Amino acid sequence: MLAPATVVEQSDLPHSSWQRQRAAILILLMASLGAKAIGAATPQLDVEARANAEYQSLFQLYRHLHANPELSFQEAKTSERLQQELRNAGFEVTGNFGGFGLVGVLKNGAGPTVMIRTDLDALPVTEQTGLEYASRVRVKDDHGNEVGVMHACGHDVHMTCFVGAARLLSQLRDRWRGTIVMIGQPAEERGSGAKAMLAAGLFQKFPKPDFVLAMHDDAMTEAGKVGVVEGPALAGANSVDLTIRGVSGHGAWSYTAKDPIVLAAQIILGLQTIVSRELPAIEPAVVTVGSVHGGTKHNIIPDEVQLQLTLRFFTEEVRSRLVGSIERIAKGMAQAAGVPPEREPIVKVREGESIGPTVNHPELTRRVGNAIASALGRNNVVPRPPVMGGEDFGAYGQTADSIPICMFWLGAVDGAKIEASRKPGGKPLPSLHSSSYAPSPEPAIKTGVRAMTAAALELLGRK
Repeated sequence: MLAPATVVEQSDLPHSSWQRQRAAILILLMASLGAKAIGAATPQLDVEARANAEYQSLFQLYRHLHANPELSFQEAKTSERLQQELRNAGFEVTGNFGGFGLVGVLKNGAGPTVMIRTDLDALPVTEQTGLEYASRVRVKDDHGNEVGVMHACGHDVHMTCFVGAARLLSQLRDRWRGTIVMIGQPAEERGSGAKAMLAAGLFQKFPKPDFVLAMHDDAMTEAGKVGVVEGPALAGANSVDLTIRGVSGHGAWSYTAKDPIVLAAQIILGLQTIVSRELPAIEPAVVTVGSVHGGTKHNIIPDEVQLQLTLRFFTEEVRSRLVGSIERIAKGMAQAAGVPPEREPIVKVREGESIGPTVNHPELTRRVGNAIASALGRNNVVPRPPVMGGEDFGAYGQTADSIPICMFWLGAVDGAKIEASRKPGGKPLPSLHSSSYAPSPEPAIKTGVRAMTAAALELLGRK
């Protein structure tokens, strides 16, 4: 947990004004000398200087976004703020697209079209970071329950780097040709935003991209570093509702009923054998029961129990097998328990909250990784294994157009905290979605802006 004073003071250190002056001097120097006179190192130095010069403004944006999060499908004010930021950077902006989504377009002659995506939404988590700018927002969720709201997955970092990259790419129009499309996507946490924007005609109503880029902050990697992975990067995810039905009765005369709570317990244990006994050991998959609801009183055997599951997978074959196995185990155990056929379990996949895997295009990922390495230094770009977390970003590469996509990881944790966590008895790092997750903003934002700008410049046409 970062102490409030640490975060506030880091933007006011004595050398900060010197850094801003140095950045401004570098920009003016490079503009006066010209690219040919400065040599090959100029582009990287120029981007770094501009990112440093923009940081104070970006940090204020980050504080605002962090303190004012909005849940999925409620991102109206967040979207409005990002629309204004893009307009200020010279983009033509369309709002309320696919919900509260936004699209900004900057054309700069004939050339490739690069799309850059950020997500907008936050999570129903009550923040416990202790930050001076911590979220204190509380709202009603879809079920009418009052919940805290927090950017516990770092979407505020994504949006800030997104705006920073938009500013730099606009400033550097003399260096590239083509079209940049910046999209702010709603409802990523519900797995619905990418589908909504694509269904609204994202690739038809705006310049169709040749490449689509995104970044995701990493709660286990040091700030200042970027992680890349070719091929499968994040798992697909299905949300599944499983209704276990029985026959209600009195708890004292349980033999007259068919207890769905006992049956649910047996089924939950049975589901654990799917991954361990039905799939090859080298095939990644997860079956997790995240919610169990049933019953109303101590001495009443209820009619049914509701289970909510998440499934994780990298191939359609494994996904189909997981769903089929859940149905077989649930219905088979119900039959063994003597549940009447008309009361057999019901398995429902929530298609609206289900996503496919994110598969990074290998060639595009190599180009992006090399461009970022040139900007940050080879030692600051590290290989990253696939993870079982899900991201609906993969949908942009799953259309009939098969557009190459790449999502890279942005380190967001102070290096000293990582070292401390690795020592015997060290405190584990808060993960994404933790109420204690607090990125290290300055190195993460500066690195993210430089990395995304470098990646885009690599893919755009050169002047």
